[in-house]
Amino acid sequence: MKKLFIVLSFVLPSIEMQAQNLRLSGIIKDEQGQPLKGIVIYLYPASRQATTDVKGYFVFNNLSAGAFEIQTGHESFKALQFKSELRSGNLHFPFILHRLPHQLAEVTVKDKHIASRRQEESLNVEVVTADFIQRNLGGSLMKTLERLPGIKTIGIGSGQSKPLIRGLGFNRVVVVDKGVKHEGQQWGADHGLEIDQFAAGEVELIKGAASFVYGSDAIGGAIDIEPARVPAPYTLGGSVDLIGKTNNNLYGTSVNLYGRKRDWFFDARVTYQDYGDYRVPNDKVYVYDYAVNLHNNQLRNTAGTETGLHLNTGYINDRFRSIFYLSNTYSKSGFFANAHGLEPRRVDEVLHDASSRDLLMPNQKVNHLKLINHTEYQLPGNRLEMELGYQHNFRQEFSPYVNHGYMPPVYPADLQIPASLEREFDKRVYSINLRDNISLGRHEVKLGANLERQNNDIYGWSFLVPSFKQSSTGAFVYDKYKLSETVLLHGALRYDYGQINMFAYQDWFNSTVTTDGVTAMEKLTRAEDLSRVFNSLVWSAGLNYNPAGGFSLKANVGKSFRMPIAKELAANGVNYHYFSYERGNPALSPEQSYQADLSLAWAAPGWSVQLSPFYNYFPNYIYLNPTAAHDYFYGAGNQVFQYAQSRVERYGGELQLKYQLLKNLTTEVLAEYLYAKQLSGEKKGYTLPFSPPASALFNLTWSPKLKGRFEDSYFSIDYCITAAQNNIVPPEKKTPGYQIINLQAGSKVRIHKQAVMISLQAQNLLNTRYLNHTSFYRLIELPEAGRNIVLSLKVPFNVQSQTHKQQNN
Repeated sequence: MKKLFIVLSFVLPSIEMQAQNLRLSGIIKDEQGQPLKGIVIYLYPASRQATTDVKGYFVFNNLSAGAFEIQTGHESFKALQFKSELRSGNLHFPFILHRLPHQLAEVTVKDKHIASRRQEESLNVEVVTADFIQRNLGGSLMKTLERLPGIKTIGIGSGQSKPLIRGLGFNRVVVVDKGVKHEGQQWGADHGLEIDQFAAGEVELIKGAASFVYGSDAIGGAIDIEPARVPAPYTLGGSVDLIGKTNNNLYGTSVNLYGRKRDWFFDARVTYQDYGDYRVPNDKVYVYDYAVNLHNNQLRNTAGTETGLHLNTGYINDRFRSIFYLSNTYSKSGFFANAHGLEPRRVDEVLHDASSRDLLMPNQKVNHLKLINHTEYQLPGNRLEMELGYQHNFRQEFSPYVNHGYMPPVYPADLQIPASLEREFDKRVYSINLRDNISLGRHEVKLGANLERQNNDIYGWSFLVPSFKQSSTGAFVYDKYKLSETVLLHGALRYDYGQINMFAYQDWFNSTVTTDGVTAMEKLTRAEDLSRVFNSLVWSAGLNYNPAGGFSLKANVGKSFRMPIAKELAANGVNYHYFSYERGNPALSPEQSYQADLSLAWAAPGWSVQLSPFYNYFPNYIYLNPTAAHDYFYGAGNQVFQYAQSRVERYGGELQLKYQLLKNLTTEVLAEYLYAKQLSGEKKGYTLPFSPPASALFNLTWSPKLKGRFEDSYFSIDYCITAAQNNIVPPEKKTPGYQIINLQAGSKVRIHKQAVMISLQAQNLLNTRYLNHTSFYRLIELPEAGRNIVLSLKVPFNVQSQTHKQQNN
């Protein structure tokens, strides 16, 4: 890996000149306005050294007055010479390094940036690039990330999924998109994330409690999605992505167009995907002992479409930038018709099987609109940042009307609610984030505050959770102290305050109520007005030790916090996806979590290994407890599940091993293990729901140097082993172990100076029948998707480049 060095050579003043404690600082960026992190800067003749931070900033303190000359030199960049004088006060210089035409230097910078990020954070951090996403495209961004150890998903058909980090998901994992916390209906197992993976640039995964930065809900970790890099000055170009999949006959495209003058830019993208019912390696499945025949091995009514519209635009210069991000994602997808609602047997299979691409009921429509502004201003020694966000998540679930309890047998013609609208959730979110990044000698201090306001409305003929309003605010201070060239210390404190107000809900139909022997008909109140206030002080402390020789150590301990959500506090209805009746608990206290993380890594020419164990303790974990009761009035006889709290311990870890067998042949092992146990409550001794079993991935990759127009070619095979999960909590079922094989191949092909990227995958190559313990459909013994061949192409194009502009001038 190449390092970038900048040499600053000073013309010495007279020897009588004494040190005047002056300061020289600067920020280093490339032509695209992106900061260059990890650049080593030497200062002569003082034999001083500094390294640029994540924003490209560097500083030298305690300097003497005098004239100096700044010089840069590197084989990847054009040489830069600059002369000035340091007389009094402080000087701050912005530098732009221009890449030489023959050098694809962004790969070098990204590699260094990722390595530096991992070395300088005490939390367990994984960073993946757009190339990783292109190479491992799944049905969703979360499914694509599942290849990483410690990351699993709750799959919802072929196009939707939710992330699990070390077994924790739902509102225990924060997804951050362009600096703002993504807020959808993430409390539901059937609610996927409205994220377009083609629009993602770099994705950072934090495994472990990250509440001190992101606030409540980051108790299990965070997934931070960065946008694509800002275009280079005086460029106009884009790309066309094409994708096809055989399992569900998916076809799709994502078209990108960008342009930039000197300071102003735009970056637009349109994504569209259309897919049919997906196939499993079975012609028959059993839904709670009821046999369901599958036409052509397809799960009827699991087709769908997805659309994404994106526009990024803003102003950038050396010290100031303000960027607006506008996006709108829309999806319409079906639920497996035989596994939804109260009467899965009443399915017109002939109608559904007439086409594998039609979308009948039950289905869902989801639209997520985002408008985000990111603004930052660079000052000598500190950087101010702000994000303003608005989100509108609109979700509708459609299903034929089926009465139960006291619901009328025939849907009333005069009811204003459409007969097919089972549920509707309408969420509007307003948020603001403020941060100040300060460099004080050996200290890098970050001060931050977050404020969020939610308005949540409901509609439809079925009831599960009430309407509510929620507000939360928090402030934190985080200090990274460079104790020496090899030791970094971390410390953070955060205070959070939150309030949730839930509104009463009454049935739209009458029920028979008997009081003191008197029977009457009235509309029952299913949810009362409820207001709760929560607050918490959390902390984090960490250590990084990076001595010479390839060894590194990271350790972190901390406390995190999570507010109970509306469903946990006030649910009172049938969950048609799980054939259960759920009741909230208005007395729940906020979750607290204590966690310790350790990471040991060794790297040498030809091999690297990283071991990341963790321990996690919850004094009051919130979980959905199955009871012995059944509700025959409003739940159609379904089992009652009540939210409760218990003490829980969790521990486990991940292993990453990479070894270079030959010059172009490498092998990799990715393994993970998790153990969870409830220490109190009615389910004492049991594990937690959705606890993934131990697993390991063995990879062999050949990267030949092909002649001609082919570059960065690879041929790869993954052998995935997943152990049986026999440690369960009812109503979960034990899941047998399985093994699957996946293949990947790809290359960059030079066509008229453009590099066309081709990626080919064969997922579940042997069409193995297996059950995924964390799948949404696991309870009904539904196997995972069968063999799937995925072909994707990325065709970039340039209309005008920086070099062309300079030649014209």
